[in-house]
Amino acid sequence: MTQQRGDLGRELARVAIFAALIVVLGMVTIPIPGGVPITAQTLGVMLAGAVLGPRLAPLSVLLVLALAAVGLPVLAGGRGGLGVFVGPTAGYLLGWVAGVVVIGLIVHRGRLTWWRIALGTVIGGILVVYLCGIPVTAWVLGLDLTPTAVAALVFLPGDLLKAAAAVALTLALRRAYPRAFGSRGSVVSAPARAV
Repeated sequence: MTQQRGDLGRELARVAIFAALIVVLGMVTIPIPGGVPITAQTLGVMLAGAVLGPRLAPLSVLLVLALAAVGLPVLAGGRGGLGVFVGPTAGYLLGWVAGVVVIGLIVHRGRLTWWRIALGTVIGGILVVYLCGIPVTAWVLGLDLTPTAVAALVFLPGDLLKAAAAVALTLALRRAYPRAFGSRGSVVSAPARAV
């Protein structure tokens, strides 16, 4: 029972650390016209999905969203409050939850490799988030879906760079501190082989 309590404590600590990382990366933001800023916060979301997996990563994102809901300025540009859940970024916030699940499912499906992390972050961290965010932005702003989707392409180069950074950082974390991956860390702590 003591070991189970210790495991729960470690899992909660990992969830809290990645929630804090998502919040801190939200401080790096570039406002653009249209209401959806360019932010480093999605890098934190990608890292949470890749490291924590499909079970714990959504808890990190939900913790950030809960803190935002009670009014704490934890989102990009110091935003918080219930208004963010009815604004143009609301779909992207919901997309984070679905995105980290998809990232975690892909990354943790087999042996941790660079291509699996890249695939997970691109599909879950970009595609899924866009699929949730773009329609909501169009609806909230009263725009047609196609022009909104085209306008969202301004985010794609930055998101691809964040996905590449997530791959590099996840692999570096695996080498430096495999315990960050929980029980999976003991499995992946073996010397990395080229894949």
